[in-house]
Amino acid sequence: MSSPSQIHNKLDPAAASTLQAMDTPELEHIKKVWEAMKGNSPIYDFLLGDQHLTFLSASRGSFKAHLKLSANHVNSRKTIHGGVTATLVDWAGGLAIATHGLEKTGASVDIHVNYISTAHVGDLIEIEGTANKVGRSMAFTSVKLTKLVDGELGPIIAMASHTKYIRQ
Repeated sequence: MSSPSQIHNKLDPAAASTLQAMDTPELEHIKKVWEAMKGNSPIYDFLLGDQHLTFLSASRGSFKAHLKLSANHVNSRKTIHGGVTATLVDWAGGLAIATHGLEKTGASVDIHVNYISTAHVGDLIEIEGTANKVGRSMAFTSVKLTKLVDGELGPIIAMASHTKYIRQ
């Protein structure tokens, strides 16, 4: 039997939202953390607050979400803005850390983003955050943004590493 994360790779974007019925404790927790973040960060509210954001799955150390890109996400060439990509890395790295049960997701120490491809308004992207190591004061994450094409994973938009100072 396929896992929810394997199944969603073949679903159309509308069907992917049905995976929410398979909520795990980690997914419920990161949804609560996200709800607590809303309203406290103008940039997150601008980019993610009223956007088409769907959490797909989460387990200890990782989560996946889909985001439909809007005019808020693009640059003058109408492609996803590099600053938006970096902000999504920051957000996803924090939520990956939160899958370890943390309420506070720390402060960025270092972000490295490799910009590989692009996406446009109306494109659906998958955001995959992984907490590679969560220690007492530091956490190391990786984030991958991938464009969905016909409901399946397509070109990788960006791959990143993100280090955060955390206080437990």
